[in-house]
Amino acid sequence: MYQILTDSCCDVPYKLLKELNVDFISMYIDINGQEIADDLGKSFDINAFYQEIAEGALPTTSQVNVGRYTEFFKQYAQQNIPVLYVCFSSGLSGSYQSALQAVEIVKEDFPEAEIHVFDSLAASGGEGLMVYEAAQKQQEGLSLAELLAWLEKNRLTYQHWVTVNDLNHLQRGGRLSKTSAAIGGLMNIKPIIDVDTQGKLRTLEKIRGRKKALQHIADKIVENTATPNEQVIFINSSGDYDSAKEVKRRIEEQIQPKAIEIFPLGPTITSHTGLGCIVAFTRGPLRQ
Repeated sequence: MYQILTDSCCDVPYKLLKELNVDFISMYIDINGQEIADDLGKSFDINAFYQEIAEGALPTTSQVNVGRYTEFFKQYAQQNIPVLYVCFSSGLSGSYQSALQAVEIVKEDFPEAEIHVFDSLAASGGEGLMVYEAAQKQQEGLSLAELLAWLEKNRLTYQHWVTVNDLNHLQRGGRLSKTSAAIGGLMNIKPIIDVDTQGKLRTLEKIRGRKKALQHIADKIVENTATPNEQVIFINSSGDYDSAKEVKRRIEEQIQPKAIEIFPLGPTITSHTGLGCIVAFTRGPLRQ
């Protein structure tokens, strides 16, 4: 028996993780001078968080530190339970390196502890979809070694397709110049973003108009979904659930996946994208 772990950047509800028997560590967000733990909806009110942003709040985020990871892993080492931690992309956060350092600290007291830190090279529902499928593989009877091998083989098949509605948040985060944000806003430009093979965000295209951007996201999911009738698709949105439903509808006009689930975009990612971000995730060909 082994335990699958993840972090709150997976952006799936805690109730679903509980059903899957997956434990998680919370990311922390500072908003209006208050530090809040993202517990994936157990107590964290994501809609209240969106409202604060709408009223002008500028939240900041911080990676999980070594000390918190050490305590998180130690509870399993003490029980001699092997663990697999599916971590937020190393291309977007230093949390992965902190987790590796924590493992070394835990092993000083528990040298036989089996703790595997797996770099998902994914974010939000991409990481969540990976965790979801890993938990299913565990339930099907895969050993820890077999699951690690499966994840290594399939890690780069998790597709992320993103569009944002607020270019100013990208500008504040250093991903867009102030001039580009201003011009893009005037021209109603909506960037199409994905995650590359290093787990980093990259802008692929710039689409004029929100509706066209949503259609483009839907088309990319359709194009990149392998064996649709067997695939679950995740869609996350930072407050614009109507647009998330629209993307779902446009996907279902073209293919019939096993399921399409819509979840809120968590506070860590929303802090960098702003409101109205739509992200869709599937599994298909290897990222290029």
